[in-house]
Amino acid sequence: MAEHGDGNAGAGAAAHWRALESLYRSAPINSTFPSRLTIADEGAARIVFDVDDRHFHAAGAAHGTLYFKMLDDAAFYAANTIVSDRFLLTTAFNLHFSRPVHAGRIVAEGKWISGRRRVLVAESRLVDENGVEVGRGTGTFMRSQIALSGLPGYRIANGGDPDSGESIRGD
Repeated sequence: MAEHGDGNAGAGAAAHWRALESLYRSAPINSTFPSRLTIADEGAARIVFDVDDRHFHAAGAAHGTLYFKMLDDAAFYAANTIVSDRFLLTTAFNLHFSRPVHAGRIVAEGKWISGRRRVLVAESRLVDENGVEVGRGTGTFMRSQIALSGLPGYRIANGGDPDSGESIRGD
């Protein structure tokens, strides 16, 4: 996936990214899917998730819900690094399953591809703990009428360090 930022974000961009990380942690769905989002550059997002048997279907591998959730979130947050005033909405998402996921750590990597105004496109991939890609997706996202600043979870954590080593549950 192509690189879009130079890793030298201004204070405003970095504050927006920390607020997006806070927003992700505040989403109630993440109590069902405990995971950790980190944003280190414009147009990029990374989510770490530990898969265990609670996420399995009847044949003993991760249910497709997990693939979609992690791929959509990684692409969504990569795109929302570009938009600092509005919450984005997923309008379409195409998903490709490559391999079954069993227990272990999975990383979703999202990258913004195009668009800055009305519709944004981002892609994402899931990689297992051996570095093998297990899924891939591409999504389109549009600006909503929801102001990010009006969402209670969109805030800058006091002294929050994304590399602090805290658990992926955020506690």
